[in-house]
Amino acid sequence: MHQRNFKGYGQSSPDPKWPGNAKLAVQFVINYEEGGENCVLDGDGQSEHLLSEIVGAAPLPGVRHVNMESLYEYGSRAGFWRLYRLFTNKKVPVTVYAVALALAKNPEAGKAMIDAGWEVASHGYRWIDYQYVGETVEREHIRKAVAVTTDVCGTRPVGIYQGKPNVNTRRLIVEEGGFLYDSDCYSDDLPFWNTDYGRPHLVIPYTLDVNDMRFATPQGFNCGDQFFTYLKDTFDYLRQEGLNGDPKMMSVGLHCRIVGHPGRTAALARFLDYAKSFDDVWICRRIDIANHWHVNHPASTGIKS
Repeated sequence: MHQRNFKGYGQSSPDPKWPGNAKLAVQFVINYEEGGENCVLDGDGQSEHLLSEIVGAAPLPGVRHVNMESLYEYGSRAGFWRLYRLFTNKKVPVTVYAVALALAKNPEAGKAMIDAGWEVASHGYRWIDYQYVGETVEREHIRKAVAVTTDVCGTRPVGIYQGKPNVNTRRLIVEEGGFLYDSDCYSDDLPFWNTDYGRPHLVIPYTLDVNDMRFATPQGFNCGDQFFTYLKDTFDYLRQEGLNGDPKMMSVGLHCRIVGHPGRTAALARFLDYAKSFDDVWICRRIDIANHWHVNHPASTGIKS
């Protein structure tokens, strides 16, 4: 079993050499989960309870939670299309963490993602907790996630964020062999190479703080202005680090059923305009970061964390 790494890059982070000598790489993720969450209609033992307007909801064993179901359905029916219009109108690239079963239930959304030039990365076959899911089942779910996403979108995912992984997840991802990167990690501001499983594997860390999920958690964002301020403060601080010679990466996590509500979308729109106003910032997809790292910082260079 691999050990924990507390050192990382230490005091000497590598120069990422972002395209155009950018001082910051900014990447927006839309999590497309609605239809892949826990629901007894899909054979689950309980209803969903996480990341909704009902903060602190409890799972209901053996029965449907119709309010929770409709809160999730808002994401696929309305929130996704609002975000789609926002990002396409502003010509901002996106990576989608797409749950395969959710895509299968609404393939029109998957087609729109591809038509927009977005990256569709895997967010697993189901949006469930894999902590206690056995290795055999999880391996099959990873296989099905690739197959279903490929069928809906016409191209296989080369990035993956399982979201609620366990100690086997990364090994199974590496064994699958078709992924350029995974993002089940929050431990750094730059990508790094992991060598725990027989061959170098790229990890592009994600974020749970620069994330609209904090609208749906205690002590989180209460209004759009708080969200915008946190986005802007993070952006400004990281960009200044880049200007000081230490460029980093900024991930922004979004959910259709959360920031897809208009009062929150308005704050996101303001931040998109703000981020786009700088010509020394690279706004990209995660696959763009992965390709850049594979070319400019291959595992053979020894730049690992």
